[in-house]
Amino acid sequence: MQNTFSLYTSKEIKPRGWMRRQLRIEADGLAGNLDRVWPDVRDSMWIGGDREGWERVPYWLDGFIPLAYLLDDEDMKARAKRYIDKILEFQRSDGWICPNGDTPIEKYDNWAVQLISKVLTVYYECSGDERIPDVLYRLMKNYYELLSTGRITLFRWGQFRWFEAFIALNTLKKLYPDDAWIEELAKLLKEQGADYGKFTDMWKKPMYAWELETHIVNLVMMLKSEAVSCDLLGEKYTDLAERLYRVLDKYNGTAVGTFTGDECLSGRSPIQGTELCSVVEQMYSYELLYAYTGDKKWAERLEKVAFNALPATVSEDMWTHQYVQMVNQIDCTRLTGHPPFRTNGGQAHMFGLEPHFGCCTANFGQGWPKLALSAFMRAEDGIVSAVPIPSEVRDCFDGVNVKVTLHTDYPFKNSFIYHIEAEKKTNMTLRVRIPFFAEDLSVNGRPVAKKGMLRFSDFEAGTTEIRITYNATAGVVKRPGGMSAVECGSLVFALPIESEWTQKEYTSNGVERKFPYCDYSITGKSEWQYALADTALCLSESEVGDVPFSEKYPPVKLTACLCPIDWGYEEGYTTVARSAPRSKNPTGEAREMTLIPYGCTTLRITEMPKIKEK
Repeated sequence: MQNTFSLYTSKEIKPRGWMRRQLRIEADGLAGNLDRVWPDVRDSMWIGGDREGWERVPYWLDGFIPLAYLLDDEDMKARAKRYIDKILEFQRSDGWICPNGDTPIEKYDNWAVQLISKVLTVYYECSGDERIPDVLYRLMKNYYELLSTGRITLFRWGQFRWFEAFIALNTLKKLYPDDAWIEELAKLLKEQGADYGKFTDMWKKPMYAWELETHIVNLVMMLKSEAVSCDLLGEKYTDLAERLYRVLDKYNGTAVGTFTGDECLSGRSPIQGTELCSVVEQMYSYELLYAYTGDKKWAERLEKVAFNALPATVSEDMWTHQYVQMVNQIDCTRLTGHPPFRTNGGQAHMFGLEPHFGCCTANFGQGWPKLALSAFMRAEDGIVSAVPIPSEVRDCFDGVNVKVTLHTDYPFKNSFIYHIEAEKKTNMTLRVRIPFFAEDLSVNGRPVAKKGMLRFSDFEAGTTEIRITYNATAGVVKRPGGMSAVECGSLVFALPIESEWTQKEYTSNGVERKFPYCDYSITGKSEWQYALADTALCLSESEVGDVPFSEKYPPVKLTACLCPIDWGYEEGYTTVARSAPRSKNPTGEAREMTLIPYGCTTLRITEMPKIKEK
């Protein structure tokens, strides 16, 4: 089975509307400036410095490169090239490229090889740099020789992320179809790599123990493993991802489509954390799974994570972020004593430059750019509107140049205008994915009963306009422990908590925190102990502003009837809500209150009970 759809590159697809504004915010924020302010990128061993020489520069480039090219930002493209030039300069004659320093190759965790090979592939797709195929070829041929001779083996992170190398290997196979060593390397990686199907029992009862088998980032990366590897391995696709997803979701799923992991799997309590690295890696897995299978469940799961979990765990200006977010998060100040997290420290939920650990600082930047690259995908006979965010794509079918532009404020509003511009008449097919929650679907003003995937073809020369609208009904969904969450379409809604941000500037271990890339303590200032009084919800819409996920000016709101209750704090804490309220009995009169999109919140209550009837 070959990919059902293929991903476009930044040369073919461009963001528009709110998506472009979000990317510009990222470019002007931390991810767009790490090479200027953070020693682990600015002074990395990857470019001849003395700071971290393993995953952080590749992680950063994995998001920075597509961001630069999607925005056509010449300064950013030049900065990316400077890093790539330096990395290539240090490639040895045998192909090895990683800056292992004094660490023998045998003891250097070769996860870095897998990661830099992916980054070089991304750079090649964006830039078309003709040096990269040969660099990649020699890098991965050397990797094959080291593994096949037994000089190195997969261990630790490399063993548990073996499938990440297939991003580069699949590209190499297209460029060098006659080289058998590529398939041999693929087999070696799978043989030495971790078999996640053997670990599922460990996911059912989260422990206060750090294990690679339950590490949340490993697990969300793993979901794409069969999709990216099966063709090169000559194996049948079996939808392994779905079987493993169901176990993860049943025992560790959250209201916003992520899994708890702080830093390893943590159960279903709304006060456990979800690591930011896992959010962006889960999105990437879903993007590739949808491209490979064409199964809309992966696109719908992608939307839920992207439009809720990602924006909520990064500040509006994208200069600061959390290591872990909590679904019910009433305060983000340092926790003393034993934190509620299973393997993280008491500062992991705080916003800062590198709270708890720096991997998310380097890695979070890939989330929005790769989502933008997944807006449209290519089918054999046409174009697929996969994630309906404002964007445009250019392609050529049977010699006819075609441009498709989507004007929309989705997911905040459910109206879409497609402009299909064709040089000549073309039988190119445009497919538009319609989500499961769509109601009252209409095309060009006419009701349409069919859902799933709409198809349009036989476009005349010039511009054709297609208008699509549908509705989404806000509703209450059940959560574990007698709790509920509110959803409307792909958006989850939460009760926002007013907050006070206290800035902290300091230097530690040679790393400066200075505004705007400083740390913050965020203190909750408004009442949060509420339950749903009924399920009546009223939706109102506003314009999508310069900051799409704004807490002060959210593009959409829900009015709900809430009732105060005696919720209480988790035992031993004064800034952590109980995982389940102490009582569901009303302590006052019900009142109308405003819920806003989860992605617009910093402090919030998302899962809440319904009041106990008298």
